[in-house]
Amino acid sequence: MGILSFGDGGWGDEMLLGALMTISVAVASFAFGLVLGVGGASLKLSRLAPVRVLGDAYTTIIRGIPDLLIIYLLFFGGNGAVMSVARLFGYTQYIELNAFTVGVFALGVISGAYSTEVIRGAVLAVPTGQIEAAKAAGMNRLLIFRRIMVPQVARFALPGLGNVWQLTLKDTSLISVIGLVEIMRTASVASGSTREPFTFYLLAALLYMLLASFSNRGFNAAERWANRGVRRA
Repeated sequence: MGILSFGDGGWGDEMLLGALMTISVAVASFAFGLVLGVGGASLKLSRLAPVRVLGDAYTTIIRGIPDLLIIYLLFFGGNGAVMSVARLFGYTQYIELNAFTVGVFALGVISGAYSTEVIRGAVLAVPTGQIEAAKAAGMNRLLIFRRIMVPQVARFALPGLGNVWQLTLKDTSLISVIGLVEIMRTASVASGSTREPFTFYLLAALLYMLLASFSNRGFNAAERWANRGVRRA
């Protein structure tokens, strides 16, 4: 097991750093996706038809295109867009976007499309009677949003958002194609260097399983906290 040891003679420390990069990208992408999800759900729940069409277009297009293709489009298209803008200001040198930034943006856009549907469903699941009761009690819109909508939507959305997190965590493996050194990229380089592909890809699978397992426990704990005091049928 010397190839998995830590230090100059093994790949243990590189795989650990790759796991930390995977966690960083997943957390940043999921957080960005939540922001997009809230915005997308607001669009799809709007009373204005053109606004709803915009929200529908976002979720339909992103969920209909393979994730890897979205990453390629944003990576290469993003470089081209930035260079086009730079030329307007007289800058003609080649510009390459940071792989971490592009990866987070791409995965955030993807997870945001799924988060949009989860949050939209959670909003629709809030009983209208609670809103009417809050209005009857004299609550203004801001107070209703803070005391009724946010806690209820969070409770209903948590299971779905847990699934979105797991998808985002696994999708981090796709950004290895743009050169970001995470678990899959490290495993690929290590397997090529040592000619031990089974060892490193199996280790990569175990690392993903560990991350998914701990994440699942975290979301389960969050669900139990959010559902405290709720009567079970």
